[in-house]
Amino acid sequence: MKPIDLLGTGAGRGGFIEHHGLWDDAEYAAAAQLVRVIDERGIELVRVVFPNQHGVTVGKTLTREAFSTALRDGVTAPSTLVFKDTSGHTIYPVFDPAGAPPVAMAGASDLVLVPIPSRFRVLPWSPRTGWVLCDIRRPDGTRVPYSTRGALCGQLDELAHRGLAMRVGLELEFHVFRAADRRISPGQPGMPGVPPEVEALTSGAQLLSEAVLDSVDDLVGLLRDGLVALDLPLRSVEAEFGPSQFEVTFEPGDALRAADDVVLCRAAVKQLCARHGYHATFMSRPHLPEVVSSGWHLHQCLLDRGTGANRFVAEPGTDGSLSALARAYLGGLLAHARAASVFTTPTVNGYKRYRPYSLAPDRLLWGQDNKGAMIRAVGLPGDPATRLENRSGEPAANPYLYIASQIVSGLDGIDKGLDPGLPTLRPYTDDAERLPASLMEALAALRADPVFARALGAEFVEYLITLKESEVERFLTSVTDWEQREYFTLF
Repeated sequence: MKPIDLLGTGAGRGGFIEHHGLWDDAEYAAAAQLVRVIDERGIELVRVVFPNQHGVTVGKTLTREAFSTALRDGVTAPSTLVFKDTSGHTIYPVFDPAGAPPVAMAGASDLVLVPIPSRFRVLPWSPRTGWVLCDIRRPDGTRVPYSTRGALCGQLDELAHRGLAMRVGLELEFHVFRAADRRISPGQPGMPGVPPEVEALTSGAQLLSEAVLDSVDDLVGLLRDGLVALDLPLRSVEAEFGPSQFEVTFEPGDALRAADDVVLCRAAVKQLCARHGYHATFMSRPHLPEVVSSGWHLHQCLLDRGTGANRFVAEPGTDGSLSALARAYLGGLLAHARAASVFTTPTVNGYKRYRPYSLAPDRLLWGQDNKGAMIRAVGLPGDPATRLENRSGEPAANPYLYIASQIVSGLDGIDKGLDPGLPTLRPYTDDAERLPASLMEALAALRADPVFARALGAEFVEYLITLKESEVERFLTSVTDWEQREYFTLF
């Protein structure tokens, strides 16, 4: 196979990427490295993808020859990709000037996918295939204002201006079932289509059972090998409490890298499982017998950018387990939790997880190493691993928005010196404001809380609300199984 002379032409040089200054020196160096990998590994196809508004990867698959052009000029795609709800419906009338998207993206005009060379991977399950994450830009080189990755980058920049950085750790739960019938019959395609028939792999009820994990050893090995081959910082694969429920945990690290890792992890788990006769889902509460809801626990702390020191650590000998900065940050997380639910729990289904005594929170409380509270504080005075764990998120959340919402909330708490109050000992009975009971309630809370519009931009927040209201409207006009059982015979 003849090598492609990407280095001779200069990856990123002389085209759209260089003209608009979209790569720094580190990305140019990473581009040179990926070119060597493509030639050495015999890569023939490269998936060029970006994380959409739902945190799901979309994009194109290019030949290695076409990818050489993408490393200079990016790849164009319809702008309608950022205007679709979870069913794939375009929610803005893009061909109607009166109702078209407000920022020069009417008429299904192009956006440009710009590869991030440092996020290039070779896919272990697809022969001779590479994968690269992209940022999205408008044809004039400016950032697409609806980029959720861009929203997180903006908040990380705000931290940097304050001399801070963010470290996060991930615990992501999900279900894996055996796919009983993966064929798509003529009547099944659609928006979003008919879900597959599945069978449970484990019976559940035995948290962290070694015997249960051993019974699905082939699956565990499949996931471990695939995720490690993608250079994801995997710590563990665990059998959770529910039937067919699992969890992966990652080593703590840089917030943006962690968000990118979630996007790649979810795509990898689903694709690896599908290729081996399984169906993996990050839906929080599938409609299946004895199901246990899945959550996404987000561990977080702020670091000093200069020294790397954890700014949440309380000094030894002080009263309390958190620094003054951490307490104010925690106060912000609690104060804005109802509005932030749109970011931490963005689906109609996710709110069915907020149940008492379920290891999922149902009210705005924090606790010292208390897994029933919404925010769990971990660490003792002097402990460099001190952190806050938000237990309210669902595994389907867009990772960029989930993490960005924590920064927005926490910084407002720091700016206002908010007091989180005393830790709870009774997270399911103490008198406290409740988390929203539905996505509809959360959207109303977001509209009423100005802090997110100030931090992320009013247009961006309104865009997200419009997306979610489209899903809510379709949900409310759909006749459910419950309604059919309740009323069809009675009346």
